[in-house]
Amino acid sequence: MTNEMNGKVVLVTGATNGIGKVTALELAKKGATVVIVGRNPEKTAAIVAELQQQSGNPAVDCLLADLSQMTQVRRLASEFKQKYNRLDVLVNNAGSHYSKRQVTADGYELTFAFNHLAYFLLTLLLLDLLKASAPARIVNVSSIAHQVGPLNFDDLMSVKYGMVGFRAYGQSKLANIMFTYDLARRLEGTGVTVNVLHPGSVNTGFAKNNRGIWRVVMGLISHFSLTPEQGAQTSIFLASSPEVAGVSGKYFDRCRAVPSSSASYDRVAQQRLWSVSEELTGLPVS
Repeated sequence: MTNEMNGKVVLVTGATNGIGKVTALELAKKGATVVIVGRNPEKTAAIVAELQQQSGNPAVDCLLADLSQMTQVRRLASEFKQKYNRLDVLVNNAGSHYSKRQVTADGYELTFAFNHLAYFLLTLLLLDLLKASAPARIVNVSSIAHQVGPLNFDDLMSVKYGMVGFRAYGQSKLANIMFTYDLARRLEGTGVTVNVLHPGSVNTGFAKNNRGIWRVVMGLISHFSLTPEQGAQTSIFLASSPEVAGVSGKYFDRCRAVPSSSASYDRVAQQRLWSVSEELTGLPVS
């Protein structure tokens, strides 16, 4: 364990496997207090013990939440604030792909709720703590799949046109990038930066919750994919490297800032997404 991030508090969602778990481990090795978010109590507790042992850092903690449910996102933010008086790095990593349309307890399409609305609501609920802890960082994990095209505001919940599977996933990842760009402008001068990244095609448990052809496809892709250790490098870089101190509103791939899709830069669409997200999460902050 090093002392690069001693005194820093980091929150990582989706950290019980894959790149989220590796990100949490490497930040713990740097001396940070790392709080991971999981759904299953037994699994999450086991991961905490594993990370503590592997990092040599006892300051690894966990909170439980199903991030597809907005009430649980709110509870997560509240519980974090009760336990910690600062937040230096928020890594919004949790995400998934669903081959068939599913609806959350709030009545929202699962992909959009879990992959975008959870990022939006959790970030804004913790924004006051991030600002008070500045300089602070927000890291959003997106995907190259965002290039599917512009957001379909007429059917964000995938009702009218059957926008499920890869297209719904891509739309949610585009929303991650648009949210990042809009938030970066709103955070100018606060000392809080926000960046977004494509981790690469990574061999994790991602999307293997599906059945049929998608499970087969993901199994085949996994043979040509990056390891979680490789896929987590950009997240770790954005969360900790002094090279990106002060850098905000950028899209990264392989630890380099690169252009995202043309649709992601549409400021009118970004502002519309922000307003829709406020309405859906019940959190007016404009």
